[in-house]
Amino acid sequence: MRRIMSDSLAAPVVEMTDISISFPGVKALDSVNFRMYPGEVHSLMGENGAGKSTLIKALTGVYEIDSGTILLGGQPLSVTGPAQAQEAGISTVYQEINLLSNLSVAENIMLGREHRRFGLIDWKSTRRHAAKVLEGLSLDIDPASPLSSHSLAVQQLVAIARAIDIKAKVLILDEPTSSLDADEVAELFRIIRRLKNDGVAVLFVSHFLDQVYEIADRLTVLRNGSLVGEYRTEQILRIELVHKMIGKDIELLEKLETRTKASAEAGVPATEPFLAAEGIGRKGSVEPTSLSLQPGEIVGLAGLLGSGRTELARLISGVDRAETGTLLVAGQQRRFRSPRAALKDRIAYSSEDRKHEGIVDDLSVRDNIVLALQSDRGWFRQIPKRRQEELAASYISALGIRPADPNTLVRNLSGGNQQKVLLARWLAVAPRLLVLDEPTRGIDVGAKAEIQRLIANLAEEGMSVLFISAELEEVLRLSHRVAVMRDRRKVADFVNDDVTVGEIMALIASGSDDETDAGEDSPAVSGDDAGTMGAGSESGTPTVRTGA
Repeated sequence: MRRIMSDSLAAPVVEMTDISISFPGVKALDSVNFRMYPGEVHSLMGENGAGKSTLIKALTGVYEIDSGTILLGGQPLSVTGPAQAQEAGISTVYQEINLLSNLSVAENIMLGREHRRFGLIDWKSTRRHAAKVLEGLSLDIDPASPLSSHSLAVQQLVAIARAIDIKAKVLILDEPTSSLDADEVAELFRIIRRLKNDGVAVLFVSHFLDQVYEIADRLTVLRNGSLVGEYRTEQILRIELVHKMIGKDIELLEKLETRTKASAEAGVPATEPFLAAEGIGRKGSVEPTSLSLQPGEIVGLAGLLGSGRTELARLISGVDRAETGTLLVAGQQRRFRSPRAALKDRIAYSSEDRKHEGIVDDLSVRDNIVLALQSDRGWFRQIPKRRQEELAASYISALGIRPADPNTLVRNLSGGNQQKVLLARWLAVAPRLLVLDEPTRGIDVGAKAEIQRLIANLAEEGMSVLFISAELEEVLRLSHRVAVMRDRRKVADFVNDDVTVGEIMALIASGSDDETDAGEDSPAVSGDDAGTMGAGSESGTPTVRTGA
């Protein structure tokens, strides 16, 4: 068991030791240690699949642990769900607010604990108590107002007020700032600091490094279900933190952002861009961002989970509506209100959520391939059956989809072949820009290599590709140009000319604060650096090449 040294004289309010949880075929947590102290803000860090959600669910009783111990206030904790955890003093405020928007603020704060008189709810006393709770947090909110009349930020504060009123010892905030603007984040942080001063242990889960470094006292890093280490925030550089989260060796480069931004002009083709986004953004999603793609260019989007990669891709593709900026497609201004509108300009978006926003499990391979093309034509102009068979056979052959039977239900295919079917669907509409969000995630090495070759070949034939991947090596291997996202905004855009993974990671890690305050040799509480990161058309057959 890895020991974690402490410089705190107080006993932990939460102590989880050697926690292991397994699901069929997956070791979700492997002998993980975690602790929190009264009056501290603690951040749980790690990439998607690191085990953060599983650890929280173990603490709140959603998951039963296979082995290990959980202590709350020094006593064994045994709960079978969030309700029991709340009674024990552990409250969670989720990203999706779990309050009742049709009730008042007071009713939400006091739900299930309303003041009663003669067996009936005393609404006046209930609202008066709720007002005192809000006043104790210096929140100017009318307790009688409908919760639905308030912003998401205010609703989160109401959820926190409820947690405090039930005497929470531990408050878990799960991605609380994902939909908040800067002023709303500042107000939330004011409340968090007040709770900290009152002795509440706050677990702050966020992908925004700047916010973590602003509010957190201590960090625990997980990777692939294992504990990497626990660190004091002021004793670990951002770039070291990214290293531990992703698990790659890195090199620190002085004035990297200046050099990479200066090189952005150096290899950009002189042709008119197919797509030019200027200052497009959406509140709570991504800050105003500019990005262009030339015909035949692969632009890679790099950044941690939650950096704004997917959000930017969805704005460009019409999946979400941009609230600011302009979008030019082939020199013409566009304002997409749906993915179908973008498809008319031959912009196709392939979602990272292959299961829920991509393939249709209950349809055949053939039906999945022709789905977008049929939608583009309109459902009253059915593609002839013979033409559907020709298209399916052509793409099955061109992309090497196995099994080669077009009547096979797509749910019976491997992940790699499902991804090929999804690519075939978008290639069938002959896109000029293909937006690919994590197209190789969760598939085997062989299928991944085939898809990477396909993408490169499509670009050679003039297609623009916006490529998103959490694997930085893959981004660098495929992209002509790389744009780096951090905390919902683009922080760099440069030609991929002998760029290293270390350089990209330095950009992802660098923040607005001066990091020279914490030197490279600053001691960490504990750590373990081992580990790894974790064109066709309706009228013709596909013209893609799948060879090297």
